Amino acid sequence: MTPFDPTTILTTRRGLLVGGLAFATTLFTVTGAYAAELAKTPGVTEGPFYPDKLPLDTDNDLIVIKDSITPASGEITHQFGRVLDESGSPVKDATVEIWQVDAGGAYIHSRTGNKAKQDKHFQGFGTFTTGSTGEYRFRTVKPVAYPGRAPHIHIKVRKGSKEVLCSQILIAGNAQNANDGVFRSAGGLIERELLLAEFKPKIGELDAKFDIVIGKTPDERPRDKR
Repeated sequence: MTPFDPTTILTTRRGLLVGGLAFATTLFTVTGAYAAELAKTPGVTEGPFYPDKLPLDTDNDLIVIKDSITPASGEITHQFGRVLDESGSPVKDATVEIWQVDAGGAYIHSRTGNKAKQDKHFQGFGTFTTGSTGEYRFRTVKPVAYPGRAPHIHIKVRKGSKEVLCSQILIAGNAQNANDGVFRSAGGLIERELLLAEFKPKIGELDAKFDIVIGKTPDERPRDKR
């Protein structure tokens, strides 16, 4: 099927680290020895539910599988942003993957919980390769909580044969974040803030912008948690 291609771009929550302090939303120009770098997106665990068998359809529209006329259940969410390096330059030809639970709290994995509630119309996993602007985009559903975890979307970035980031996106303002072990493991207040995206209503659907800043060291993710 033709990949989904929304065009709306919203202001990001991503902060900028200048001299160790976070300044939210606006990227400004700093010259000389104090030139600013974007804060790198924290890496967190891949978890146990990366698909053990990829779906037949792996495009960036997770709502509809191939030519099916039955969409997935849940709040339709346009999840998008840019892949940048630490200097703020767009990263071309980066492959972005996302995976998450469906509206019933089930992954597309043989060991998922809530298997009886699994939505067979939800793709559960998708990929997108960035162009010259570094932009990526997915159409999915708003993630829901399941036992032990706040709502989240898993995200992974590959460049060529290397995995350069594995992280998760959580919902800004969700009360369950405070008790989420993976969220807390990301680091301090600044690092945790960089895992959050605002899910903003727009004409009956949601927009969630999340810019990804990758570092220079590949494959530096933990694997021992959910």
